[in-house]
Amino acid sequence: MASKTNAVRLAQQAGIPCREAFYAYDENDLNGKHAAHAVGMPEEQVFKTLVARGERTGIHVFCIPVCCELDLKKAAKAAADKNMELIPVKELLPLTGYIRGGCSPLGMKKKYPTHFDETCVLWDEIAISAGERGHQMILPPEPLVALLHASIDDITQ
Repeated sequence: MASKTNAVRLAQQAGIPCREAFYAYDENDLNGKHAAHAVGMPEEQVFKTLVARGERTGIHVFCIPVCCELDLKKAAKAAADKNMELIPVKELLPLTGYIRGGCSPLGMKKKYPTHFDETCVLWDEIAISAGERGHQMILPPEPLVALLHASIDDITQ
């Protein structure tokens, strides 16, 4: 078994019950839907982490179901900004410490305002990246949102 990632350690240190799921991934297909199927969870219950930049408010993190698309207008509204754009992939590692396909809202290099799609509360547990490709952590959404001081918003199309 792989060693615990920083994201998993942070959840456990906060007393959040957390299970881990590992799966084989394809470098050429880092689609979150693949992760959902690989860990045997509905796509609506597995959340991907997207990083965007607001015109006035800077970097924000958005966690949405893998079957959904981020609505940039709704994301900007949630961030109290006029415009929001996804960052280029090449900026992901320097900003967050994570690579594409393994970006977790927990344990980023810096704390950024974080927003979860409002559907997260429909589930007893959701899956998010554990901070590396092929590794998900499954945990209750409410204590995760509280730990991250995140907001719950309508941010998908």
